[in-house]
Amino acid sequence: MIRIILVFGVAAGLIVALPMALFVLPIPKVPIDNMYVGYLLMLMALSMVFVGVKRYRDQTLGGVIKFGPALLIGLGISTVAGIFYVIGWEMVLAATHYSFADTYASEAIKAAHAKGASPAEIAKLAAQMAAFKAEYANPLYRLPESFSEIFPVGVLISLISAALLRNRRFMAARTVAV
Repeated sequence: MIRIILVFGVAAGLIVALPMALFVLPIPKVPIDNMYVGYLLMLMALSMVFVGVKRYRDQTLGGVIKFGPALLIGLGISTVAGIFYVIGWEMVLAATHYSFADTYASEAIKAAHAKGASPAEIAKLAAQMAAFKAEYANPLYRLPESFSEIFPVGVLISLISAALLRNRRFMAARTVAV
């Protein structure tokens, strides 16, 4: 079980961390809309949860798995993927000289200006962004914050995978006739 968790967790982690580094590093300004692309990458990467649980069910357990063990395998894979995601994000931050919070804050304020926000709303947003930048500079805040971006998605996919794959007839392993 540990081998499945590590293999598929590392695969999911690389699927989410490598594109993040390739797409974010060359872009000097990070648009706020990129979060949708980020969550799409997370969904693609965390499809490894389903694949890993299915492989364990079919190859190790002979095609039958209970909800609990399937959920635990999915959560394990999600945890490993989350650790890789955090490490990848920290590498991106280091490569960009930790400018993400400044860029994010200035883009958010620029977007509020473009939407025609009042000076009071802009001032309130600027204060919130200053607080965000101060918090984000602290790794004890930033690391769990980064992990919490991907892990809930992994929990959801683990729950769905465990619920579907506990039924032995759902995507049953094919047997080769001799």
